[in-house]
Amino acid sequence: MRGGPARVLLRSVIYVLLACLLTLAGTAAYASQNITSLPSTAASRQPPAIAPALPSAAPSPPVSTVLAASAFDQLRTDLEAIAARSGARVGISLQELSGPRRNTLSLGGSASFTAASAYKVPLLMAEAQQIASGQARGADVLCFNPGDAEDGWFDDYDLGSCFTRDELSLRAGRYSDNTAARILVRYLGGADALNAYAKSIGMTASMLWVPNTTTPDDLRAAWVNAALGRLGGATSRQWLFPLLTHTVNEHGIPAGLPASATVVHKVGTLDGMENDSGYIVNGRSSYVLSVAVDGIDENLGWSLIAQISTRIGQYESGRPDYVAPVVATPVASSARQNRY
Repeated sequence: MRGGPARVLLRSVIYVLLACLLTLAGTAAYASQNITSLPSTAASRQPPAIAPALPSAAPSPPVSTVLAASAFDQLRTDLEAIAARSGARVGISLQELSGPRRNTLSLGGSASFTAASAYKVPLLMAEAQQIASGQARGADVLCFNPGDAEDGWFDDYDLGSCFTRDELSLRAGRYSDNTAARILVRYLGGADALNAYAKSIGMTASMLWVPNTTTPDDLRAAWVNAALGRLGGATSRQWLFPLLTHTVNEHGIPAGLPASATVVHKVGTLDGMENDSGYIVNGRSSYVLSVAVDGIDENLGWSLIAQISTRIGQYESGRPDYVAPVVATPVASSARQNRY
């Protein structure tokens, strides 16, 4: 056969090549059907989209709150200045009894001063409390003893003369008569009884009668108890207060206040020392005030007490109920500030 073996060999090679080509084509087609596209490496590492940041507002300047000096602080400052200018030794004691804020002020209030007739304050309070409790009556008759005699407003005390408790109390209170007061002290039980009673109503630093000293703070304490009705209630007040209103000496606390103010008070004066203490109602305000002055002329002393009373009366008539804050806002700085 023509070209026999060579031809058979060539045909075999061609068949093998065709078979390989067909196999490769089928594999490629199969692979194209099963491969899914994967995200590129760069795409998989891209962070999620973020909205553009808005520009931050300029920080507000800090706001600081500054408490202005209160009217009560100013009152204290003014009273200190008044006392310093006077050249006297001065004691002032104040207790407010009205308003939501009831402040207490004491400038030299614990200092000891000669009481003079201020001992009659607890004396008459004791009388009022005894009458309110029924232990004594205004109509009781009390008689003069020669040992009671002391210079004073009245000179009708003779051996055997007698007076009602009401009459003697009026003389001791409104006129500050010394002999009438001495009779009342004797019937009360003497100096020891007077001091014991005074201490029971807050006059713990006083030594009345002998050596007869007291403090503005002590007198304030006594008047607060009386004003609040703690010494026999309304009955005690109704008996006591008229005795100590519109007295013969109105040179002190009342002289610094308008005529419309009610001042229930008792003065004392001796050897260049003046004191006045009492319960004041002036319009919507009520308070207790005690002032003692030592070391200046008597007229100057009363004038000084009146000046102090005027300044306190002005404050009490218009005092604010609360301290008003002053809000100060500083100028904003151009530099950015850290805020925490």
